[in-house]
Amino acid sequence: MEAPTELQVNISLGRKKTPLLRSLKLPLSFSFPPSPPPTVRDVKRAIQRTYPALYFERQKLSLQEASKALADESVLLFDPAGKAELVVGDLGAQVSWRTVFVIEYLGPLIVHPLIYHFPRLFYGSQVQHSALQKSVYAMVLLHFVKRELETLFVHRFSHATMPFRNIFKNSAHYYFLSGLFLAYDLYRPGYSQAAVAGTWRDGPLLQAGWVLFIFSELSNLSAHLTLRSLRPAGTTTRAVPFGYGFSAPFNLTSPNYFFEILAWCSVLLISGSAACALFTAVSFGQMLIWAQKKHSAYKKEFGDKYPRRRKAIIPYIL
Repeated sequence: MEAPTELQVNISLGRKKTPLLRSLKLPLSFSFPPSPPPTVRDVKRAIQRTYPALYFERQKLSLQEASKALADESVLLFDPAGKAELVVGDLGAQVSWRTVFVIEYLGPLIVHPLIYHFPRLFYGSQVQHSALQKSVYAMVLLHFVKRELETLFVHRFSHATMPFRNIFKNSAHYYFLSGLFLAYDLYRPGYSQAAVAGTWRDGPLLQAGWVLFIFSELSNLSAHLTLRSLRPAGTTTRAVPFGYGFSAPFNLTSPNYFFEILAWCSVLLISGSAACALFTAVSFGQMLIWAQKKHSAYKKEFGDKYPRRRKAIIPYIL
């Protein structure tokens, strides 16, 4: 049997039919030359050209009766007649991850100044801010301004978008936990100048906290720059990272998470805030999950090439 001179991809609807999918004239059929063989990305682009409302990031393509989405770079397999069958799904309205992070990190940058500068609205009286409060306020703002700048100019994302509906769930952590919950405790009268004068909160720990904070934030930035250098723009390329934080003496898969936790420990060190302790613990728990997942993925992908002595998030321990 001669090889087909043209490859045909047939697109049908999955079981879950959204209003957008119902409005489309499906099934669809697209033709491709046999060389180079078409990928899932090629099919998505063809669908987008036909139905712009079902744009690239909104599509989910899978095999017949399969729920797992095919990777964009997957090369399609065809039967001897040169035909392939795919099912299209609708992931819903999408928003870029860059936009998501900008919106998330904006939360503390709005909430903290409101509570710090307008204490009468939240506590019923004015607050003469202590050096401690001025320091933690500056630390929080510097931390999240740095995050915003990294989002805009440093980070490269393996996934372009996420469902728009998830933005509210993702933002809750930043607007409520690191925003309202943390700010309300840190800037209250109990930490004012009169309240902390002559206590351990008015001593040399303030300087130590700043040293730890600056070290942690610069180290975190260094790790992010290393990760950026491993992924060319517009790709999802992964490589084994080496250098400061990733290699000795830290030997970590996710030194960026480790240094971020250290930065919040500096706020905890100078404040002794129960709210900060809870926030730091919750943040560490989430970062631990991410770090362990990334650690396992690296070991699975690179095998013996991945440094055996590396830990996920805490040097020599975890």
